[in-house]
Amino acid sequence: MGYVESLLGRNERIVFVTRQHGIVLLGSLIGNLLLALVIVAIAIALFLVFPTAAPFTLLPLVLLVIPIVRFALRFLNWWNEQYIVTNRRVIQTEGLFNKHVIDSSLEKVNDVVLTQSALGRMVGYGDVEILTASEFGANRFERIAGPVHFKTEMLDQKEGLGELEEFRHRTGQALEGPPSAAGDIPELIAELDELRRRGVISDQEFQQKKQELLRKI
Repeated sequence: MGYVESLLGRNERIVFVTRQHGIVLLGSLIGNLLLALVIVAIAIALFLVFPTAAPFTLLPLVLLVIPIVRFALRFLNWWNEQYIVTNRRVIQTEGLFNKHVIDSSLEKVNDVVLTQSALGRMVGYGDVEILTASEFGANRFERIAGPVHFKTEMLDQKEGLGELEEFRHRTGQALEGPPSAAGDIPELIAELDELRRRGVISDQEFQQKKQELLRKI
């Protein structure tokens, strides 16, 4: 089980995962390449000035490990920073060794603001700001990949939560009501199957609730 999976509650499922767009690595890549070129240039210059001391003049090439390690750490930090939509909440995880996790319940999400520049629309990144009723008020995810999909998936899951709550209310009435209420059960099962198809509930939850409804008939 991965770290993200260990954060999930019972019957909670991941429906979408994204990261910051790879374009955020461009600055680090260019900077470290320039540093590597400077190191190589210094080594060549020393070799040309002191050709008889070739083994020693090439020692600066050892310093190439610096830009390599710097970029590798930047890449690993980028890879471990994830933005996750589940059927219950939005989770942000970051940190290579020391983990930091922020999550927002979909039930508390009031609005979602998507901002994309012209370049962002062309290559597929943007900023997503989640306005919530929690004490933090808002979470802003900058330059994430697939921002439109992220937003729509989050809103779909939020809508699904509302439908699920309404379904549970109606199911409780059907199960606790008189036998005549059993006539609504095929319709409830059809609605339940639609929730399963959309990923709001799992196959296991569907089968469990379906059996409860069928026992009422």
